[in-house]
Amino acid sequence: MDRLTAETRIAELTKQIERHNYLYYVEDRPEITDAEYDQLMRELLELEGLFPDLAQPDSPTQRVGGEPLPFFEKVVHKTPMLSLGNAFNEDDLRDFDRRVRQAVGSQTVRYVCELKIDGLAVSLHYENGLFVKGATRGDGTTGEDITQNLRTIRSIPLRLSEPLTLEARGEAYMPKPAFEKLNKEREERGEPLFANPRNSAAGSLRQLDPKIAASRQLDTFIYSIGDLQGMRVESHSEGLALLESLGFHVNKERRVFSDIEDVIAFIDGWIEKRPSLPYEIDGMVIKVDSYAQQQELGFTAKSPRWAIAYKFPAEEAITILEGIEVSVGRTGTVTPTAILKPVSLAGTTVKRASLHNEDIIREKGLLLGDHVVVKKAGDIIPEIVAVLPERRTGAETPFSMPTHCPECGSELVRVEEEVALRCINPMCPAQIREGIIHFVSRTAMNIEGLGEKVVAQLFNQDIVRSVADLYYLHLQRDELLGMERMGEKSVDNLLAAIEASKENSLERLLFGLGIRLVGAKAARVLAEHFGDMDAIMQANEEELTQIDEIGPKMAASLVNYFRQPQAQAVIERLRDAGVNMTYKGIRVESGADLPFAGKTIVLTGTLAQMTRQEAEEAIARLGGKVTGSVSKKTDLVIAGEKAGSKLEKAEKLGVAVIDEAGFREILDNN
Repeated sequence: MDRLTAETRIAELTKQIERHNYLYYVEDRPEITDAEYDQLMRELLELEGLFPDLAQPDSPTQRVGGEPLPFFEKVVHKTPMLSLGNAFNEDDLRDFDRRVRQAVGSQTVRYVCELKIDGLAVSLHYENGLFVKGATRGDGTTGEDITQNLRTIRSIPLRLSEPLTLEARGEAYMPKPAFEKLNKEREERGEPLFANPRNSAAGSLRQLDPKIAASRQLDTFIYSIGDLQGMRVESHSEGLALLESLGFHVNKERRVFSDIEDVIAFIDGWIEKRPSLPYEIDGMVIKVDSYAQQQELGFTAKSPRWAIAYKFPAEEAITILEGIEVSVGRTGTVTPTAILKPVSLAGTTVKRASLHNEDIIREKGLLLGDHVVVKKAGDIIPEIVAVLPERRTGAETPFSMPTHCPECGSELVRVEEEVALRCINPMCPAQIREGIIHFVSRTAMNIEGLGEKVVAQLFNQDIVRSVADLYYLHLQRDELLGMERMGEKSVDNLLAAIEASKENSLERLLFGLGIRLVGAKAARVLAEHFGDMDAIMQANEEELTQIDEIGPKMAASLVNYFRQPQAQAVIERLRDAGVNMTYKGIRVESGADLPFAGKTIVLTGTLAQMTRQEAEEAIARLGGKVTGSVSKKTDLVIAGEKAGSKLEKAEKLGVAVIDEAGFREILDNN
């Protein structure tokens, strides 16, 4: 095929595929089969492969996800994405209506009522109809650039039906079927389950690898125009109609009312219908329709006066406390969990609820067999909110926390100043098992394929009894192949992931060891300061406490851990297996003559010649410390293009400011 023919066909395919995306993901009325759709995509991919320069930024092939990002850039919102004030009952809504009518006088007021989608607020920017940037809400003023991830959502048009420049705002969410499918897959892989669709949507969009977001079947509902150039819109309902005509997915379950009592009746109807929706909602949003009236009503410091969010009451259910199960965590903490007669609550079946510690059981007056009221805190975590003593029959029995560890039989102790009981036996099987799960987790050694269920199998079959055993699994390949759901490919992938983890920098290993009180940040500080494992192991409490962020309790915990023969043996086995024991991260150079020595520095705006991470690394090498906010303690602000509120605050406080050219000059001279 010649170039001109290819260019014409690529344009045709792009238009066809995006139309079918709209019909499938927005209108829910597909016109072709999945196989026919796949054939169109294959043809487009083949043509773009032959003529890479003809691939357009709005090509449907851009939705599959590009290369992983090192970090997310910050985005300053031109107009703040404010949160809404809340209404919790009918009187709150009537008060809102009264305030609105008092402010606008004799004018007719119309309200637009929309479902409040339980997802992640996002901002979408288009220039001349082309999608150019997408960001999270963040703190309302500054969010994160997640353009690559948002491109993977097929209900987001990459090119609008008209060449408008605008900002659209909405909610990214995970439909219930996609959430259930994702959790089923994670359960099969032995990975932790997501608590709810909102968490899974937020977690998916904050993945640095856009291919993960692309696999999660996310969707959006667009609910407002943040900025619009070249066209005038008079009302919110008119704006929603425009967004719909441009190709956005706008929720159709919306109504316009002139009477607040009609609004209340509409809300009451949705409280009943809520569970039937294929996505989660946690309330309703009520907005004054007229943009002129919105402008007249204005804003408070935190929210608009022309809108309010009605929060559905937390769904409650009554069930029976059938038992209390105690489990032992990796640090030996013993945690009780309520075992409930299964009950439907907020769209899920609840069987368990956390009780946190023995004091909670005592405070609530719980007896085994009690009828209890259960709700989901924030519609997420099941908790027992009340006991119904009037329903007691006399058959209920008190619960006592065990005096000995349910896993190893060691006597439990209550450490001074702590509420929880703790098993202090370092050889406790539960602690070892939970410790291995922590060791392989993403924030520690990040070994893919080792979820909780796989670790439990390895542990229960005596294949792995310490974290060091993981690095000798290549010698037990036959045993691995005999495990449930472990075929040739799974075993190869697992062994490759274990081998790759040997190259991790020291701070990951240090955090993965699960030393009490030593979190990820402290592990990095220690690794950077000492440089290798031997130096950390030999340090005494006095040497440790001289380091910023290492207090006496953490120092004592470190010294006590490394004194244990078992810990020393594990580290030696890790070393023998080839696990890296040195710090590979950036070292802050010492010396008072460094230009940023001892200085606290804030980066704001966009740098043209380097990424934010490169700038932070350069500052660290020259003795500086980068923080995220400007205060009186800030020594210097480095302002790139489009620097916003941080630059303004620095100027108000009299903090020194340099631009990117000044920053580059300092780097070039050093």
